[in-house]
Amino acid sequence: MKSRSLFLISVLTVLALLLTACGGAAATQAPSTEDTAVANEGSSSTPVTLNVIIEQVPDYDIVNELTQEFNANNPDIQVVFDAMTYDAMRDKILTSFLAPKGTYDIIIVDNPWMDEFPDAGFLTDLTDYIKNTPDYDFEDYAAPIRDLTTHDGVITAVPYYNYALGLIVRQDLFDDPDLQSKFEAEYGRPLAAPTTLDEYLEVGKFFQANGIAGAAMQPQRGYKILEEWKNWLYAEGGDIMDDAGNPIVNSDAAKTALEKYIEMYKTAAPENSLNWGFDDAMRSMAAGESATMLSYNWMLPTLNNPSGSAGDLAGKFALYPVPGGKAVLGAWYWAIPKNSNNPDAAWKYISWLTSKQIDKRRVIMGGAPTRTSVLNDSEVWEQGYGKDYYTTVLEILNNCEPLARGIHADEISNEVGTYLNSAVAGEMSVEDALKGMEDKITEINAAQ
Repeated sequence: MKSRSLFLISVLTVLALLLTACGGAAATQAPSTEDTAVANEGSSSTPVTLNVIIEQVPDYDIVNELTQEFNANNPDIQVVFDAMTYDAMRDKILTSFLAPKGTYDIIIVDNPWMDEFPDAGFLTDLTDYIKNTPDYDFEDYAAPIRDLTTHDGVITAVPYYNYALGLIVRQDLFDDPDLQSKFEAEYGRPLAAPTTLDEYLEVGKFFQANGIAGAAMQPQRGYKILEEWKNWLYAEGGDIMDDAGNPIVNSDAAKTALEKYIEMYKTAAPENSLNWGFDDAMRSMAAGESATMLSYNWMLPTLNNPSGSAGDLAGKFALYPVPGGKAVLGAWYWAIPKNSNNPDAAWKYISWLTSKQIDKRRVIMGGAPTRTSVLNDSEVWEQGYGKDYYTTVLEILNNCEPLARGIHADEISNEVGTYLNSAVAGEMSVEDALKGMEDKITEINAAQ
């Protein structure tokens, strides 16, 4: 197909430039000697090093800490991480795919790549690995996250962490009697977490008028704005594409959602935040500069961590479903490249890390949940971040849809996000932006 040829040509172009860089800076520590409840499954005859590419996010720090136990209890298998920012990952992964023997034995795969990579034949079929691993309980993963693991009836990945979006608020501000009194006098209803976009606009403008930005937003072009704005689109009953992949974004629902998003940005977002991503928005919340943020649910444990960046504000943040109720599901997955040097050892590590027992510990430490049993576990509630947080995450996961699907999801997501940012910046009208998205999606799909 034309698109596949162009895809491979583009990858080969970067191969020579990036191949020497693929080793990266490995993030390892001395193995822990503490006892672990997971028994050593035995050692391989030849020592194995598993090279893993991974995004540098809070969940990585937790995984790295847990992995020291695996290394200590499996002396013939050592896991070494190549941790980096998101923007650096894709080219390195594609370069490794095209080598006779991959640089990476294990990769993490983002939601928009979950159809593209297996369609190109890059990922190992994990179906038999899962079936032959005792007590793995694949059905325990939340259904929307689990559904993304399968392409053409083949399971090619298992969930790592979810980044479904929710509404994070400064609960202490919402509970402040003076602010409550002012809000009710102005709007005729109690000050509470908004459940519609119109309520969210009112809340945003109210806080802005009372000395704090109403909403820390992430309108950065590309993925970031799409991850945020698509929740607004869902709230108005719209979508970007139908089930067949045809564009339906040039709609009345999308027009309303984008107009309201721009209104929020102009009236309630921090100044000069047009190029903000999720990290900038989180810093604004942690610094006490903003009252709300529509972003990844796992930011709540990060913000409420007493040793974290929020300082004295830790413990004052709360999570709610997004206004409108239906959230964008983002998710990362563990996968084994077809050209992995050590697929069996790679699965041994992945199945250990994602087992119910270890996954429970990861979530208690602040990791983003993917298993329903963990979300419903009273010990997780008590030792982690409270029942309210985990039951809210489960509610979000029960009413969400993926950020993107299809073999062109990565390209389409970036193009749509570019048009969205241009509309927010005032570089084009809402109508022209939506028409541009529709035409670009049609063009990309026609290139197959």
